[in-house]
Amino acid sequence: MAMTTSREDEKYILYGGPDPVELLQDESLGAMIVKELKNFPNNIGLIDPEVEVQLTYQQILEKSMQVARGLTQLGITKLDNVAIISENCLEYCFAMFGSIFAAAPLALLNPAYVEGELQHAINLSQPKIIFVSPNVLEKIVGVIRKIKLNVKIVLFGDHPNIHTYPEVTKFSKLIEQSSPTSNNLPEPVDVNSHVAFIVLSSGTTGLPKGVQLTHLNIMTTVAHSKEASKILELPDQLVALAATPLYHVVAGVGLINMITNNCRCILMPKFDVHLFLNSIQKYKVNLMTVVPPLMVFLAKHPIVDNYDLSSLMTLICGAAPLSKEIEDQVRERLDIAFIRQGYGMSETTLGVLMQTGFENKAGCVGKVRLGQWVKVIDPETGKILGPNERGELCFKGSLIMKGYVGKEHAIDQDGWLHTGDIGYYDEDEDFFIVDRIKELIKYKGFQVPPAELEAVLLKHPKVKDAAVIGIPDERVGELAMAFIVKEEDQDVTGDEIVKFIAEQMSPQKQLHGGARFIDAIPKTSTGKILRRELRELVKTTRSKL
Repeated sequence: MAMTTSREDEKYILYGGPDPVELLQDESLGAMIVKELKNFPNNIGLIDPEVEVQLTYQQILEKSMQVARGLTQLGITKLDNVAIISENCLEYCFAMFGSIFAAAPLALLNPAYVEGELQHAINLSQPKIIFVSPNVLEKIVGVIRKIKLNVKIVLFGDHPNIHTYPEVTKFSKLIEQSSPTSNNLPEPVDVNSHVAFIVLSSGTTGLPKGVQLTHLNIMTTVAHSKEASKILELPDQLVALAATPLYHVVAGVGLINMITNNCRCILMPKFDVHLFLNSIQKYKVNLMTVVPPLMVFLAKHPIVDNYDLSSLMTLICGAAPLSKEIEDQVRERLDIAFIRQGYGMSETTLGVLMQTGFENKAGCVGKVRLGQWVKVIDPETGKILGPNERGELCFKGSLIMKGYVGKEHAIDQDGWLHTGDIGYYDEDEDFFIVDRIKELIKYKGFQVPPAELEAVLLKHPKVKDAAVIGIPDERVGELAMAFIVKEEDQDVTGDEIVKFIAEQMSPQKQLHGGARFIDAIPKTSTGKILRRELRELVKTTRSKL
């Protein structure tokens, strides 16, 4: 909702101060990455701890440039989209950087997606080339053939059935056939408008939306990191651990941040407790970006005491709220002084609010970052609210996405992104998140939209009505629980409902909280589900146990 802003209201629009403009002079994100890789050619940049392969910045640059040339030889231009559907691996990084060098907008898609989710994601991103891992090859080929999309698939590694798929070529072949050309790589672009990444963000309407992040969006996060490092006493080369999947914006953009800030990055192919802890110990990791379930693990699991984690200096926690109790437990157990929380979403590239100091207030997610504006508004009237008044958080600035694929109106006419999250700021301009309008369930840092699960549940022949809520769980954040109204004279069990969802949805979208039966779903007069009443019902039931 747009409304006229008075001078009196404008004083409640907070500004984080100007971006470090001197760090944003490159003609593309690719040019910025190449420049930084050339600054430290002999430093180790990427490590695969599973196979113990280490690559220098020079090797990363050469491999990624080979990918860029291979893409251009296949006819890919800055007008063509590319996608990656794979678990973490070194080839993923080369494909990511190579696509950026070629200025081809890159969609980062979840390899755990099942057929229907993949169809939607691929139809949304319309890639000309898809990089895939062996684990997902057959699934991807099946979807591509079903939707009759003319696309080339590039396979990381090998697969026994590759010869039966004419649309598939090996990544190694793409690299081998890449020859130096006179092409201007990295490709220059209009950094303000040209899309670097397309990442999928779960919405409340069910199907994920394609968030378009520009070259400037990501270059800005790099500039912010460089600015922040100036005031910290850091070792010659930070060692960072990437423990989350690269298709997630925190990890994908985070990797670029690390590589462009002279970090040695340990890239975990998948999460394994022993590999995780051993990597910290063996490579003397200083910095990690984590999600609350991982903080709970570090705070409470007895196995943590078997490893030397004394090298850890900084933990940055995002994707869901972190309790002060868990933060303090981790700080005390691992003797870490610097634990930072932030607030962000795919649509804000990374954290748009971030803690800065060593001591932070309980529940605080920080102050507004450089180059960004924030206001808190009344969701009903659009009126700008002052300190300690709760309302919807709205942002604009250099970190805010270009828009959703096919839905450029996602940003309002005055340039504001409406987050759907309820929060407030205090007299010190520290922000606190208190609720969500959009009702997303946060499971292990993933966003699970209740509406998507409800739409699937309503396809069950024995289900008359359904509602899904998130119930708190210290280990993973929230568990999706379904409330089911049965069709008359039909018998169905909770296990049947859970299995029905399990067969159709990816792992994070399961009914991990189970299914319960109810006579009617509480709703408003306009049909909106009253999820708060369902949460109260869960609390009441538990209190009686």
